[in-house]
Amino acid sequence: MENLKPKSFWERPEGKTGMLLTGLFGAGALYGLYKSLPFLINIVENTLQLGFLLCGLAALIYVVLDPKMRNLIFYVYKSLMRWITGIFIQIDPIGILKSYIDDLKDNLRKMNKQIAVLKGQMKRLQQIMHENKKNINNNLKLASAAKEKDKKGIMILKSRKAGRLKDSNLKLDGLYKKMEILYRVLFKMYENSEILLEDIEDQVMVKQQERKAIRASHSAMKSAMNIIAGNSDKKEMFDRALEAIADDVSMKIGEMERFMEMSNNFMDSIDLQNGVFEEEGLELLDKWEKEGVSLILGNDKDLLVNDSHSVDLDAPILKTNRDQNNQYSDLFNL
Repeated sequence: MENLKPKSFWERPEGKTGMLLTGLFGAGALYGLYKSLPFLINIVENTLQLGFLLCGLAALIYVVLDPKMRNLIFYVYKSLMRWITGIFIQIDPIGILKSYIDDLKDNLRKMNKQIAVLKGQMKRLQQIMHENKKNINNNLKLASAAKEKDKKGIMILKSRKAGRLKDSNLKLDGLYKKMEILYRVLFKMYENSEILLEDIEDQVMVKQQERKAIRASHSAMKSAMNIIAGNSDKKEMFDRALEAIADDVSMKIGEMERFMEMSNNFMDSIDLQNGVFEEEGLELLDKWEKEGVSLILGNDKDLLVNDSHSVDLDAPILKTNRDQNNQYSDLFNL
């Protein structure tokens, strides 16, 4: 009796029945799971989708409500758009300023040539007016002599000729005064443009090195962290200062080219050989005189227009000494 061991449940007959029923139940459960598997998969997928949607909604709400995240998203967007645009268009401010340097040098050469042409026309006009004065005096003397000799016809003829020359000189003198204004403006614009060119060359040379140093020490990740922290990104501020210079130079070059075109049209309208000139040329100059403040000339514009002193045509174009500080230096007080 001591060596006998009682049978376990699974060794008894009821255990056999239980194993059979358990197997049938398991098979039925597997079959039922197989049939309901698509439904269960659909539930899991919908649950995951709902979870992702809720996470996305939460992230969107966070971005909308948090100003730092809004700035970061906008920073990334601007950087991407800038990169895409840079593939087709030159948007690097240093590169733009270098192209403006070439434009300024070209415009200065053209302006120097234009000043020389204008100077030649003014000297020619002086000679014409001087010859007219001599002819006026000669005709008046002849008219006076004819009067003494009682030659009325000759007296009237010479008097009329002297009168016509006098009227012509009055018109030519008005034209000469306009040409003096044009000469003074071109002269001053040339001087100021030389200073502008020197300032831009200085900025490009110095700021190109500074920009490289800033870019080397400010990675994209550091810039993004500055945006998140609410701090100003030094690299972006530096680029903005360069862009402000580029915009200012662009407007000044545009003004310079418009004035050169206007002055060229004015000179083309003058025919000194025949002593005539078109009113359209004078109207263009009058219109410019009445316009607003000049970006290149500044407050000197009114002084140049209203200056009553005669122009010294033999005075050379001298390089004007500028202030020690560059006119754009304050933009980089970051």
